[in-house]
Amino acid sequence: MNQSLPQSLFQLCYTVDKEKFELTNLQGRGQLLRAAALTVLTLDGLLSAEGKKAVRLPAEPPSDPFFAEVWRDVPAEKPKSWLSLVHNKAHTAEKPIREQLAATGVVTVRRERRLGLVAVDRVTVNDPRPVLALQERVRDAVLRGTDPAAVPMEELTMAVFAAETEVTSMFSGKERREHEQAFKALAAHFDDAVPGLRKALRDSYLSSRAVGGGWGA
Repeated sequence: MNQSLPQSLFQLCYTVDKEKFELTNLQGRGQLLRAAALTVLTLDGLLSAEGKKAVRLPAEPPSDPFFAEVWRDVPAEKPKSWLSLVHNKAHTAEKPIREQLAATGVVTVRRERRLGLVAVDRVTVNDPRPVLALQERVRDAVLRGTDPAAVPMEELTMAVFAAETEVTSMFSGKERREHEQAFKALAAHFDDAVPGLRKALRDSYLSSRAVGGGWGA
């Protein structure tokens, strides 16, 4: 089954051995999904990257409703900063992606109450094997020191974004330090394709982490 880049990134945040999405990865998840959509829209020629900003290009809106919403958030006349496009609506990004995955049977969403008071959604991946396979492919792009030009753009984007938002289900802090040069090479390749977006994602993540924010609405 073909999945969008935001859907794949959502699943990368799943910790398979614990059978859950850990809270430590919540703070960057909305930003991840927004940045993923912006990446695809840029590579598909629906947005133009202009330094630290983006502008919407004349085109029909994407058929995927999440991509269409993100595309419409980008002005057609005046460029808008990547940071605002990634950050301002990050709290709205998770729900539509989660619903898409639930509709295709990839995840199950259950409404639960904690301590009998606060209602939260518990999301479980129904078959962890495709997630494990995806995580291994993305990890290999970094840990084996693969030439960035030889890495498929989706996998390269997932590796770079997971590192920038410190997704613990993908890379430990020790791995990020030990493979710093590999991450830098992949990041530089991404920056050539979509200038300015990666730094905006990192800035958004650090901003929300500093205040203890989460983006799970």
